[in-house]
Amino acid sequence: MMGFQAPSNDAGQRILAAQLRFSDRVAPLRQFINIIGLLFIWRVFDDSVSGVVLIGWTGLMLAATVAPIFIGRRRHVDDYARASTRDLHGLALSGLIFGVLWAIAMVAFPHADRPGEVMALWTLLSCVMLCAAVAFTTAPMGAMGALIPMAAASPWMFLGDNRDELVALVAGFTVALLVGVLLAARAFLRQQQTSEQLEEKSEVVSLLLREHEDSGADWLWQTDAARRISGVSPRFAELLGAEPQVLEGAPLVQVLAGASWDTGRFAPGLHMLAEKLKLKEIFSDLVLPIEINGKRRWWELSASPRYDERGAFIGFRGVGSDVTEQRESAEKIAQLARFDPLTSLPNRAHLYEALELAMERLDVRGRGCAFLMIDLDRFKAINDTLGHQTGDKLLVQVAGRLRQICAGGEFCGRIGGDEFGVVIAQPVSEHQVANLAQAIIAGLSRPYQVGDDTLYVGACVGSAMTPADGRSSEAIIRSADLALYRAKGEGGGMHCAYEPQLHAKAEERRQLELALREALEKDQLHVVYQPVVRVEGGGISGFEALVRWTHPEMGPISPAKFIPVAEDARLIAPIGEWVLRTACREAAGWPGDVRVAVNVSPEQLTNPQFPTVVAQTLAQSGLSADRLELEVTESVFINEDAGAIKVLNQVLALGIRLSLDDFGTGYSSLGYLSRTKFSTIKIDRSFVVGAANNVAESLAIIRAVVTLAQSLGMATTAEGVETEAELAMVRSLGCNKVQGFYYGRPMSAGDAAMLFAPPRRALG
Repeated sequence: MMGFQAPSNDAGQRILAAQLRFSDRVAPLRQFINIIGLLFIWRVFDDSVSGVVLIGWTGLMLAATVAPIFIGRRRHVDDYARASTRDLHGLALSGLIFGVLWAIAMVAFPHADRPGEVMALWTLLSCVMLCAAVAFTTAPMGAMGALIPMAAASPWMFLGDNRDELVALVAGFTVALLVGVLLAARAFLRQQQTSEQLEEKSEVVSLLLREHEDSGADWLWQTDAARRISGVSPRFAELLGAEPQVLEGAPLVQVLAGASWDTGRFAPGLHMLAEKLKLKEIFSDLVLPIEINGKRRWWELSASPRYDERGAFIGFRGVGSDVTEQRESAEKIAQLARFDPLTSLPNRAHLYEALELAMERLDVRGRGCAFLMIDLDRFKAINDTLGHQTGDKLLVQVAGRLRQICAGGEFCGRIGGDEFGVVIAQPVSEHQVANLAQAIIAGLSRPYQVGDDTLYVGACVGSAMTPADGRSSEAIIRSADLALYRAKGEGGGMHCAYEPQLHAKAEERRQLELALREALEKDQLHVVYQPVVRVEGGGISGFEALVRWTHPEMGPISPAKFIPVAEDARLIAPIGEWVLRTACREAAGWPGDVRVAVNVSPEQLTNPQFPTVVAQTLAQSGLSADRLELEVTESVFINEDAGAIKVLNQVLALGIRLSLDDFGTGYSSLGYLSRTKFSTIKIDRSFVVGAANNVAESLAIIRAVVTLAQSLGMATTAEGVETEAELAMVRSLGCNKVQGFYYGRPMSAGDAAMLFAPPRRALG
């Protein structure tokens, strides 16, 4: 800034050029003041100063005034390309010459006896000093050269009693001007540095934008004040499939609208873009659809209005990017988040959202809506026997039928598994809900063709309506679920509407589950034993262990009531294990030829650790393996992949016997009999009662079972024998063992042991 050191970089060189450019621009002001000063000097001192002195001084002043004009002109023509610190030194010299010449005038021209001349000259010189400070603002050395000589000459100009005060005034005035010059020069320097930094950043941004556009990711676009495209970038034209010269001057909104421009049906995004352009408002991340060569693309535009130096609007400039892939990915994610990928129906979350929306809309009008929950009958059997792929294809067909049935404005979706839901948003009566439910049951119960298989499933429907069955979506869903549970419990293929007592039953079931968990922890369960008697001779061959529950407040609770609760609550496995350990421990004290039979649930047989549990139980109780008999039902073999057969074979390897309970009431295939070594087949009581009443079908079934068991080397046990007639009937049909109230009700372990106390006698 002072000219003591040469610029070290391009930025410094540009700052130096700016200093000189400013000085040259204001140089005419200094020259004008000099001319005015010359005229003033000739007017005031022409009669008091020698003409020779005035002419000589005037010539020097004119030379000092004219020379900088030519030097500045040369720099301007060269556009300050060769500017250097020598130019600053030249300005300093020019200022010094300027100051010395005026200092000579201050010393030589005024006369002490003419105060008017002194005052006139000082008035002129104060203006000259102020002008010099302004003219040399960006060249502080020039200002110093001009001001210091004039301030130094002031003592010779002022004479008299007030000389010191006037000199002090001139010195203070000079110092103030110099401080002002230095402050102004410093501000100028900072401004130039800031401008240089902004310019550098602008170049970097421009470079980055050009590189970004060249990379094909985003592009630049701009319009004029009439919202027509201007300065078309190659990338912008390429994406629109047109030549830049064709797009130049075309209305932006019309180009982006494409074919929809003629129809007037614009996307909301285009309407928003047109509004922003009209209002001259800045916008960002505006996503709108674009049709290019018949294909829809999605663009994201951002822009801000542009104004010239006078503040006049000249158009928009912005950046655009193609976000089609991101948009399609987002739509796929939204599709997955709200729709079931298998059936393409709305998923659980979407379905429940539709229910909440329907309740909000109808609640304002004071009217209700309905919700139906649907569950397929016999679907699990198809899934287990034919595989999940077949089951998935069946679900797709079920979804298609459900769409057709609910084509009247109902909103249907898949809750999960083989459960579906339907929202009826408009107000309906119970009769209309019942009709729709029956239509769903009938439509879903028709046969399905999946590959070469003709499949049959049914459906159960539970329904609930607002506001009678609940005032929130959670309450309505819970009510429909309870109604569905009742429909399934009554055999399937039917519709049940929610009733208040269903909630009471559900609450009772919940309380029963909590009590059952507590019963297992507090040892409220106990085991009783029912005798199994040989038909020939009437001797006891063993006992079946049966679990019983006596609640301290509710009293005895039937197994028919708490066993289903235990199965649903996943408590059947820990209860079954407890019964197994208890029965083995108590049976260890019986005679060595008496066995104990324990029921095993399918859930226990899906546990690979179950054989280990059995082995540990036998070891801890001291009961020999051949005295333990495990009873399983046919349902164990529905899903062979569950590993039930493998677990049973491991149990058999321990020397334990297996019996098949409730034969003929469940699984229809008999192939598992040849793959698993059973020692006994138990005939269900329903067949025994039917045969005792001479029902031909029951008699035929018992004969067939006995024949089958004999051919496979198995024994048969008839369950539920309560009368002598029933005993005679099963004996005549060839059953080996019987079990029922005729020989004894379930009893405690102590009472069972008393049956073997001496003298031992046979029963029957």
